Amino acid sequence: MSPPKTGIKVVIVGAGFGGLTAAIECHRQGHDVEIYENFPALKTLGDIISFGANAGRIFTRWADGAIARRLQALSIDLSAYGFRIHKYDTGEVVYHQATPPQNPAAPIFNGHRGELHEVVFNYARDELQIPIHLGQNVEEYFEDEAAAGIVLKTGEKVYADVVIGADGVRSKARELVLGYVDKPKSSGYAVWRAWFSNKDMIRDPVTREFCAHGDTFNGWIGPDVHFLFSTIKGGADCCWVLTHRDEHDIDESWSFPGKLEDVYKVLDGWDPVCRAIVSKTPALVDWKLVYRDPLPTWVSRHGRILLLGDAAHPFLPTSAQGATQAMEDGVTIAVCLKRAGKANIPGALKAHQEIRYERVKLVQKTGELTRDRWHKTDWTKVAEDPQSIGFHREDWIHLFDAEAHAEQVFDDVLKRVAQPASSSEGGSESFLPKGPEAVAV
Repeated sequence: MSPPKTGIKVVIVGAGFGGLTAAIECHRQGHDVEIYENFPALKTLGDIISFGANAGRIFTRWADGAIARRLQALSIDLSAYGFRIHKYDTGEVVYHQATPPQNPAAPIFNGHRGELHEVVFNYARDELQIPIHLGQNVEEYFEDEAAAGIVLKTGEKVYADVVIGADGVRSKARELVLGYVDKPKSSGYAVWRAWFSNKDMIRDPVTREFCAHGDTFNGWIGPDVHFLFSTIKGGADCCWVLTHRDEHDIDESWSFPGKLEDVYKVLDGWDPVCRAIVSKTPALVDWKLVYRDPLPTWVSRHGRILLLGDAAHPFLPTSAQGATQAMEDGVTIAVCLKRAGKANIPGALKAHQEIRYERVKLVQKTGELTRDRWHKTDWTKVAEDPQSIGFHREDWIHLFDAEAHAEQVFDDVLKRVAQPASSSEGGSESFLPKGPEAVAV
């Protein structure tokens, strides 16, 4: 059954996971929505991406669970293998972390970014008939008290009640929202990334074990470096990421082809298995990890333009929550627009920020904590407590239901954002769930 129409027109810039989720959820809530994307055609590029159970809860609500089932068929299955964490030099497994049972109502997905993206993209475009305009370069954002819009490279203007900038860390919407140019900064780290078939891996006795018996996930933890390696689709495809120090100016490049000899230098003195894996890699990408200082606002002056996902809050990969938090954004703004109504778009956007801001900051910190735990490992402590080096899966993150939470707190939040004089008292923490029981289904 189609939801009642709200009469709200939403234009979304960017067809990544955050933009697509915002579009799908706006459609679910009865808004009129369309997407503008710079890329001229959909390409299944990239490597591994993770979605937490809090994203799985969103996926399962689409098409009566059909989208979640399609994603599951493309995702890694570690129910038997788990996550094996090795000491970087000896190669010994210091902790074998079991995979938690899948919750059918909120599954976890790990798979090829491009393949999973294609499933969501096709659902939005082909099944929901959401207009997605590809090859449309957005040159400018604009707004006044009555409307907002974008200017395309052709000069065409597109008008809407609200515009969502979901176009990544270099979003042009950020300048309008902030009133100044906010350049990305280097985090001090970069990541080499690769995805390739197992054809050479399976021929080598040293690496065959990772491909011959189903899906696997292994990590080697060393001084200021971590190397994660997965096999997927029953061991047919291989994927690795290596996070390392990088002090180059972010303006020099964003991502570019990596060099195996540079990887070998970082892995000097490491478990020989790591070099054996890397040696099978036909090509890799060197991708700089950037960060931004917390933005003072995600909402424009007239309350008609909203930053979403990486445009508002880029995450480190060690959080395993970047795409998932963008999806939570998409769910929340769709609910806020429905509840506030067309007559109060600015209130909807301000309420969205109030609901999301503190949670996002807290989840972002988990990425830094995991990175530092691995990169500054106390091996004596690990010997005493192997679980201390495991990848922490926090219930307050994974059990969260973004839609239920937004519905629950919206009225109180809207009253608060309508009273600026009192908005500084207490902060958004008062609208965070008090514990997993408040958000679990």
